[in-house]
This record gives sequence, structure tokens and C-alpha cells, in this order.
Amino acid sequence: MREALVAAAFRLFVERGYEQTTVDDIVALAGVGRRSFFRYFPSKEDVVFPDHEGCLAAMTAFLRDSGPAHEPVARVCDAARLVLRMYAENPAFSVQRYRLTRKVPGLRAYELSVVWRYERALAEYLRGRFAGLRDGTLRADVIAAAVVAAHNNGLRAWLRSDGRGDAAAEVDHALAHVQGVFGPDGLAAGPPARTSATSAPAGAEDDDVVVVVSRRGAPLWRVVREIETTLNGGPERGIPAD
Repeated sequence: MREALVAAAFRLFVERGYEQTTVDDIVALAGVGRRSFFRYFPSKEDVVFPDHEGCLAAMTAFLRDSGPAHEPVARVCDAARLVLRMYAENPAFSVQRYRLTRKVPGLRAYELSVVWRYERALAEYLRGRFAGLRDGTLRADVIAAAVVAAHNNGLRAWLRSDGRGDAAAEVDHALAHVQGVFGPDGLAAGPPARTSATSAPAGAEDDDVVVVVSRRGAPLWRVVREIETTLNGGPERGIPAD
């Protein structure tokens, strides 16, 4: 039933457009009643993102089952890979959704709220691991934002290729930057210096380490923007996609 509703919805979104499709249209095509639709999806927006609730629950459980032997930065990177796996399991659907969210501002706003929930789950785990450390909460929030930005950078590159590339390789490459900076052997393993954000000079080798640090109290969006700018090798290109 759930899958039939999603399939019907996306068929109509492609044929008519998202805004022109109603819940009544979806249930009519799926051959069910409105009550059945709302039993599975609270709103029309939710049918576009049918898998995120389950993925968020899986991520939360994965982090909850972590032990003290797990290196925290590596652990949140692995948690982010659970989201990637969800996308990679159905490339055609993921690419179709990516294209749809590019066209509909309301879906983009909804998507950002989903991204924020993933980031919050990562940050809550890291806050627990860094409790009692100097700037522990700040460090947790910055690393969580960096992991989300890196994951979405690699995911976006794969989606733009219409799902034909290697999604895992794209995301692993991006997350390696986060682990290289914030992991136990990274240059930012200790409390960050109070200096302006810097990055590697143009033309640096691919395996050079790039360090991004910010002032205490800098908004997280600015920190994330600096990380995305470094990963993209140029000016910041907007909020991560899908």
C-alpha cells in the first residue's frame, strides 16, 4: 500500500507537476481512500520523502549502540553512510526526487528540515562523547554540521550524474576531509584556534590536508559554508542538495 501510494504520487508529479497534483489525485490513481493515504503520510510533502523516518531511526539506533571504543568522528561518518545507503539502494527514485526538489521551493524547505534532524542526531551523540571537554558542545555541533555538509556534497555529485557514478566513493572522499581535520590524527584534534577561516592555496595537491577553523561563536552556517567552499574548490554554491 505504502509503495503503491509513492509510485502513484511520483507518476502524477512527473505528468502534471507537484503543485498541480492533489492527495485526491494520488489516492484515485492508487485505488485507495484518503484515510489510507493519511495513515501512511501526514502530508503530501511526506510522500516525497517516504524513507527518511526509517533512516533517521536507524541512524539513531546505530549511534545509541556505540561504545567507548568507537572513535566518535569515525562513528558519525559511518552513521552518515547509512543515509547514503538509503539513496543508493534505489538510484532511479533518488534521482527523480532530486530533480523534483530542485523545482519546488516548498519541498526544498521540507528537505532542509529533514537534513537538520539528521544533523541534530549526530550532534547529540557527539555532545555526549565530548561532555566535560573544553568547547565540547561547540566541537560536537561543528563536526556534526561538517559531516552533513561533506555527505551532501558527495551525494549531490552522484545525483547530478543521474546516479551513474560511484556514490560511496564520492561520499567517502568528502568525509575523509572531515576525518582528516577532526579525527584523532587531524590538525583540529585539539580546541580550535581563534583565527579566521583559511584554506589550502589554489593548485594544492589532492592529498593536502585542508584546515577550516572559525572564531568562537561563529554561526554554524558560516562554518559549513567554509567547508563546502573548500570541498568544491571555489565559491560556495548554496545549501547541500537532497
